[in-house]
Amino acid sequence: MQRVREQLGVSLELIQSLPSEGVTVAVLDSGIASHPDLTGKIIAFRDFVGNRRFPYDDSGHGTHICGIICGSGMLSNGNCRGIAPASRLVVGKVLDAKGDGSTENMLAGLKWIEEIRAQYNIRILNISVGIGNLKEAYKEKALQEQLEILWQEGVTVVCAAGNKGPKSASISAIGVNTQVITVGCHDGEFCRDNPRRCESYSGRGAFGAVPRKPDIVAPGTDILSCNAFLNKGAYTKKSGTSMAAPIVSGVLALALQKYPQMTNEELRQKLTFSARDLGEAWNKQGWGMVDVRRLLS
Repeated sequence: MQRVREQLGVSLELIQSLPSEGVTVAVLDSGIASHPDLTGKIIAFRDFVGNRRFPYDDSGHGTHICGIICGSGMLSNGNCRGIAPASRLVVGKVLDAKGDGSTENMLAGLKWIEEIRAQYNIRILNISVGIGNLKEAYKEKALQEQLEILWQEGVTVVCAAGNKGPKSASISAIGVNTQVITVGCHDGEFCRDNPRRCESYSGRGAFGAVPRKPDIVAPGTDILSCNAFLNKGAYTKKSGTSMAAPIVSGVLALALQKYPQMTNEELRQKLTFSARDLGEAWNKQGWGMVDVRRLLS
């Protein structure tokens, strides 16, 4: 995370220059574990898999995502601090211990976010869950419709592009929606010698498709963030568009921290128009790499 913050320009001085009131970010994933870096950040939790009452994460994926968004970095002297440490979390567990989930649980999670949106002032929803092409068209339609409802109600929905690239039209099924910000993975000049760098398998949009996807890219290779299983270490590395999406969610949380009156449409426009062109094909990079300084200017 230290590398990512330096790469994107998210300095401690920048964080301290913003209003102290953070925003609420919802996360639909595998849950969230009790981690010192996430103490006091969870304001609501719902388990759609095991129906447990208290927060937990038997996969580790969701905890890693939450750490990227707003971990304090306490156990690493700030090195593994998340992008927007003042943010609060609403977490829905829709994935099981293996990281698998059902369309029904995801849909239930989306409807739950709609129900509690106003109560917790949810401004951003992060979905780092890859969904392939669904055989039942009505299920995909239901998901798309619910995503559109959330966007229309003012929630900025951020989705991972998925890890099925580099073939054309390999974006995750929910990432093709016009009413979401779809995040691909790219580390810029970093990780060039890594044959498994995330840009090599980040989901690609279809050539000539409307809308053009992904919308933007962010780093996602070997991201060190909170480990749900503390007996195996406080932090763990994970790679993929699942890691790139919460980086963008965190960056957007910073923007809303500074400009709380901004709508999700204005936020998307400012995010994309301020991106740095990497010179890649559109269906790989979208508008380009997220640029925090330009976004917050």
